[in-house]
Amino acid sequence: MKYILAALLAMTLSTPVFACGQGGQCEVAERSYAAKLPSGWDGDSALPVLLHFHGWGRQGKGVTRNRRIAGAAQANGVLLLAPDGIGKSWNFWGDDRRDIAFAEDVLADAATRWPIDRDRVFISGFSYGSAMAWFFACEQGDRYAGIFGIAGTLRGMDRLDCATGPLTMRHVHGAKDTVMRLHGGMDAVDEWAALSGCDERIDTPGPKKAITIWQGCAEGRDVRIERHSGGHIIPKGWLRDQLADLLDR
Repeated sequence: MKYILAALLAMTLSTPVFACGQGGQCEVAERSYAAKLPSGWDGDSALPVLLHFHGWGRQGKGVTRNRRIAGAAQANGVLLLAPDGIGKSWNFWGDDRRDIAFAEDVLADAATRWPIDRDRVFISGFSYGSAMAWFFACEQGDRYAGIFGIAGTLRGMDRLDCATGPLTMRHVHGAKDTVMRLHGGMDAVDEWAALSGCDERIDTPGPKKAITIWQGCAEGRDVRIERHSGGHIIPKGWLRDQLADLLDR
């Protein structure tokens, strides 16, 4: 028995405990979020930010370990913030909008820990977290540089009175996604394009990837959706490349 206890103790001591900013938990407003600083940061320069909402049944710490999300942030020198949803989900629809305020609390708290470039704060999410990102952008989007939606749209966009102004959006969705189907997603993106004052739609079909871009939007913004031939996934390299593109602007 003593050998078993000794082995368990050794395993516990050898398990790394990550601090806030290194993929570990940060406490705010009696809740938590995970954060990961870009490697090579000089400790002084203002940081662009990616605020990412995890999928249903997940938590923020998983986001900071996901190669296609955290890797995208690291490749672009971006601070990754990943809030923890209550019950591993999000409350944003109807009367319960507590997670909208919580996301703002996360950004405010992060700004007390690290120098943040408020002109380069981006919103993203995967699956149900993407729907959360859409709603957050609808409520607060005029304060952010853009939104990256992945495999999750927001139904009923035509019934929403979004407080935001023009906002650059990039969305990606799988044609074989059976978890959160695109359904009326194109209509939803059309609504977003209208919200951003876009006046030109360009469709580029393809067997593996179809792209629709809305241009001529207000304030130089643009709206774009890619539909790939896969399922409910984060396409390899998509977030990295889209983030790089908007940062270059």
